[in-house]
Amino acid sequence: MIEEVFGKELSDEILNFPIAEIPAESVILREGAYIKEIPIVTKGSVKVRKIDPGGKEITLYRISPGESCILSITSCLNNKPSNAEAVIEEPSQIILIPSEKVREWMDKHSLWRKFVMKLYYDRLEQVLQLVDAIAFKQVDRRVTERLKKLRETHGDNIKITHQELANDIGTAREVVSRLLKNLEASGVIRLERGKIKIIQAL
Repeated sequence: MIEEVFGKELSDEILNFPIAEIPAESVILREGAYIKEIPIVTKGSVKVRKIDPGGKEITLYRISPGESCILSITSCLNNKPSNAEAVIEEPSQIILIPSEKVREWMDKHSLWRKFVMKLYYDRLEQVLQLVDAIAFKQVDRRVTERLKKLRETHGDNIKITHQELANDIGTAREVVSRLLKNLEASGVIRLERGKIKIIQAL
């Protein structure tokens, strides 16, 4: 996968760095920290989130295999502290690239520059979709759209808590719980502990 994304020359450099096995729930980047390494995910999933002083969380985007964190790269290139937090969602394998290499590769490798620019585009699009959803769409619609998206990858049995779903769409857990109970009463879903089972088309 690494060679497919970066080409042989850059892949050889990337693979010189060890692959770390990191368990779920590990925080690999804290808001306000300066970036010493940026992650390239080879297996698993990393969630990038913002948490307000009251503990309310919103998910900005997720990092999948073959991707990295554009906020980390931007902070690294500008020598600024991180303005978000990254947490491992499921057991993951990550290559940690030293910050000096991130800067060096911007000048040295055109494929790295293309990779970074594609990350900018993809993440900006995702954040704009999030802003659009929060600003213009009703919460019930955001819940059903998120469930549809999760169904594409997880099937009819979606392992997710009400709080995690609320974080994903930028609202309160109580609101999500109420809407899910309405969907259950309509026979569309069945709620189980830490899981939502889709029964009818959303």
